[in-house]
Amino acid sequence: MFDLTPAADRLAGLVRTVPDGDLEAPTPCPDYTVGDLLDHINGLSVAFTMAALKTPLEGTGSGDAARLPEDFRESIPARLTELAQAWRSPSAWEGMTAAGGVDLPGEVAAAVALDEIVLHGWDLARATGQDFDVDPDLLQVVYGFVSSIGPDDRDGSLFGAAVEVGPDAPLLDRVVGLSGRNPEWSLG
Repeated sequence: MFDLTPAADRLAGLVRTVPDGDLEAPTPCPDYTVGDLLDHINGLSVAFTMAALKTPLEGTGSGDAARLPEDFRESIPARLTELAQAWRSPSAWEGMTAAGGVDLPGEVAAAVALDEIVLHGWDLARATGQDFDVDPDLLQVVYGFVSSIGPDDRDGSLFGAAVEVGPDAPLLDRVVGLSGRNPEWSLG
């Protein structure tokens, strides 16, 4: 077990500071504006909370700024806190669960949840010009997860093709590259 709280708190802090003027800005996720990304973060927060609680959830589509709640600066951080709290229960890590229509072991779902929080935290930070850091132990978990995804599974549904990053690059850059994002992405 690992604690998702530091990563969830970091992402919540980023969400709280997104200016309205950035909602239409592009992100490292080519199909998402900042508003779309925030809606996706909102949806994944609910989906992975329900996965920890072993509660089936239907209709979890996300990634559309038109569905973004007006109070997103408060509601999304609250959902991220709920997500982290739900994964503190040992039962969340046991047996099978489901997220995004996929059945998977609890411990794998936790790693996917952390991956989503960290990578979309990086996406949001880059798109809004904010700094981003990750607890080193949690970053190691995400690295292990993204490293386990083979080239045949990089069809864009979870990750795109890996972006080459030097072996001496910071671990966060290597994680971002393995996720199919360019660590050098910027608004400029």
